[in-house]
Amino acid sequence: MEIKNLEITKSSGEKVKFSLKKLRSSLKRTGASATIIDQILDTVRDELYQGISTREIYNRAFSLLKKSKSHLASKYKLKKAIYELGPTGFPFERFVSAVLNYSGYKTEVSKTLQGQCVSHEIDVLAFKNSEATIIECKFHGEQGLKCNVKIPLYINSRYQDVKANWAKLSKNQTLLTQGWVVTNTRFTQDALTYGNCVGLYLLSWDYPKNNGLKDRIDRLGLYPITVSTLLTNREKQFLLSRDIVLCRELLHDNFYLDHLGISEIRKEKILNEVSYLCDQKSI
Repeated sequence: MEIKNLEITKSSGEKVKFSLKKLRSSLKRTGASATIIDQILDTVRDELYQGISTREIYNRAFSLLKKSKSHLASKYKLKKAIYELGPTGFPFERFVSAVLNYSGYKTEVSKTLQGQCVSHEIDVLAFKNSEATIIECKFHGEQGLKCNVKIPLYINSRYQDVKANWAKLSKNQTLLTQGWVVTNTRFTQDALTYGNCVGLYLLSWDYPKNNGLKDRIDRLGLYPITVSTLLTNREKQFLLSRDIVLCRELLHDNFYLDHLGISEIRKEKILNEVSYLCDQKSI
């Protein structure tokens, strides 16, 4: 069967044409060499069949990449790693807060603010250049789910209520200038249209183009610890419960690996993997 006629099944159940170019692009983003990428593409291409799921293709490519370079496989599993921040949304809120901190913001998580009508628990409150931003994080634990128009409708009404009372709250003379909606998945077209119309800033896995979550994470090297291919799920949950959300934080507080009883040899491998991931420069 020719590749151009092959249909694959997305997590949402939607059938789409297989794109070798997209697969190559996702592998290229990990920093893998052209030789490694070509070898993986040749293997995956020979194993494709009509209706194969994107999950199967991802799993196969991930396995091949892991055999070659484990730290590159960690980058490749970034999207899946974000889902692993669940099952509650709180680690995702901490993750968004940490990404903003490394982007020049000062943040507070789970802050209750009084609006003109009612009080609101805000996921992340961020400050930069005497301006304040209210950020709501919408975490989905399953692939294929999207934020529909109800989400920005709801968030905008909360933002407007808090903004109407902000002058009375603000003791440091900051201005509340914007409301954000951040999701680990995607927005529907109606959600994007409404959010942009009312002036909300929308941030999803791949939106805005070239500045979505995946782009910011890659650019700043702010990978969640869940990308690690060497830590077990139990170990990841232990670290998350200690507010170690980023690989960078584990490098700084690596004594937690001793708390887990991890051997020196394995500890060195884990820290080497994490060091590779954090070796990024802001652009």
